[in-house]
Amino acid sequence: MTVARPDEVRRFNRSSLLRLLHTGGPTTRAALAIELGLNRSTIKMLVDGLAEAGLVEERVPRLSRGAGRPSLLVLPQPQAAVVLAVDVQAEHAGIALVGFGGHILGRNSWNLHGRQREPDEVITHVAESAALLAADLGLCPVAAGISVPGVVRRVDGHVHNAVNLSWGEVALGQRMTAVLEVPVTVGNDAEFGALAEHLRGVGRGAGDAVFVSADVGVGGGMIAQGALLRGSAGYLGEVGHMTVRPGGRPCHCGNEGCWETEVGEAALCRALGLPEYGPRGGIVAELRARQDDCLEKLGEYLDWLTLGLVNVVNILGPELIVLGDLFTALPDAAVARVREQVQRRSMVSRALGGVRIEKSSLGADLKLVGAAEAAFEGVLGVL
Repeated sequence: MTVARPDEVRRFNRSSLLRLLHTGGPTTRAALAIELGLNRSTIKMLVDGLAEAGLVEERVPRLSRGAGRPSLLVLPQPQAAVVLAVDVQAEHAGIALVGFGGHILGRNSWNLHGRQREPDEVITHVAESAALLAADLGLCPVAAGISVPGVVRRVDGHVHNAVNLSWGEVALGQRMTAVLEVPVTVGNDAEFGALAEHLRGVGRGAGDAVFVSADVGVGGGMIAQGALLRGSAGYLGEVGHMTVRPGGRPCHCGNEGCWETEVGEAALCRALGLPEYGPRGGIVAELRARQDDCLEKLGEYLDWLTLGLVNVVNILGPELIVLGDLFTALPDAAVARVREQVQRRSMVSRALGGVRIEKSSLGADLKLVGAAEAAFEGVLGVL
């Protein structure tokens, strides 16, 4: 039987405590002891060491109740460990510096048109914007996470295909590592969306969840038994390209009748009577104006959304489905109808006693949050 050495145990306990503070926020030593199953003297030693290193601070709560000395709160110090988060989308890109504890310390964004969408231009602009932001804030990121709407090889961040960016075979991870000079993690945007919702959104506490998002395309990310499901070589979650309508509309992937062609941005525009790929604000405004007749106007669109989700539930059996990006603009009545239909038509949902279907709670920061969390995965274990 192999017995862990004392230094390995200390590193494991320290890493576990850091992760708990990073995702859970300020808490007391007593709560940390209960959550981690460690005795108080071990927690004291760990917290004292982290405070000495400048990673945490202990402070008396602003509002304390009851008699006696109040328990000190252990607070993560955001500037003690900072990562760069990058979100590359079809029409715009954004960056943020994110501190320990998940705090966004600063950000920048820009539109992508024409040549600005080319890999060389994106890489250069990200590197220059990150350097300027870091200099302005007086911070130095120790790692980076990059979200891309495409098929990404997780081991090295190679983008096999990102059709909506017109990218193919781009060594993004290798090239960004060279210009940023920090470890870089590149991932599919829906995968990072799932990670963000699992750690900081409506997916908190859900052991098995699926994140499904609609932008120009449709993608998915999966949480299985509390961990991100990565698939072979990181290729996973292309739910938008499951065939739902044989002989249907041609898809940019080379197939026809993909779910993406029936519930993606262009399909939503057609359902609303808007020009395909019109301004995003126009789509959202039209959906808000359709609160009263949304079920009638979006009837067929919601049927296709339901069909795809029924398939997802029957195959993966999640307890929760989180709808992201454009799906979050759907009226509540439309989501309620989809929820009821999925629960009625899915055999797995009936067996589970119902599957929750919720809108994402993280808004426009979703992919930045996911990219930051992916970067922190490699950081928290070595702090």
